[in-house]
Amino acid sequence: MIDYLRGPLVHLENEYIVMDVNGIGYRVFCPNPFAWAKHTGEITVYTHHHVREDAIQLFGFPSRDEQKLFRKLIEVSGIGPRVALGILSGGSPEGVITAIYQENITFLTKLPGIGKKTAQRMILDLKDKLDGIGDALIATGLFAQTELPMAASGDVWPEVREGLKALGYTESELDRMWQTLKHEVFPEDTADSVMKRALKMLYTGS
Repeated sequence: MIDYLRGPLVHLENEYIVMDVNGIGYRVFCPNPFAWAKHTGEITVYTHHHVREDAIQLFGFPSRDEQKLFRKLIEVSGIGPRVALGILSGGSPEGVITAIYQENITFLTKLPGIGKKTAQRMILDLKDKLDGIGDALIATGLFAQTELPMAASGDVWPEVREGLKALGYTESELDRMWQTLKHEVFPEDTADSVMKRALKMLYTGS
């Protein structure tokens, strides 16, 4: 099993990145490929090596917590790798874990591909199996509030902006991008979903 890859990023698309590891290009499907766009030099991606009859695929994550949570999610009946990837693209690992602990079905059903029955199965199957994943962050109370923001769309922008600045984007780049993006952000959007859209827009220039 391939547990992680380390090497330079050579290409990215909407759903995956390509890494060069010792001269071999590995296609790795990620929750948010564009988050890697500003990285230079070698990157480390924690992976899940998924094998089925008609395909062998790699799914990759920036942290062990996301890797572990992904592996727990695909143990739930009705959640395959693609749905699990969508869950992680729609919410942070800490937010998803907290929602499961709090039995917050409203939050979980806002995630891509998750209906009420699947949300209930997630809670039933995983509530007692997530020890060691994001515990330190949850214990601080930083992620106690898991309801998706329902205020004006611009309310999530300050958080997204700070995250983008940390990745190396300039004030002028962010100001130009926001003039377009703000028309495509809705009250129910989370900071994570807006971040993914913003990164794609910054990378593609559209």
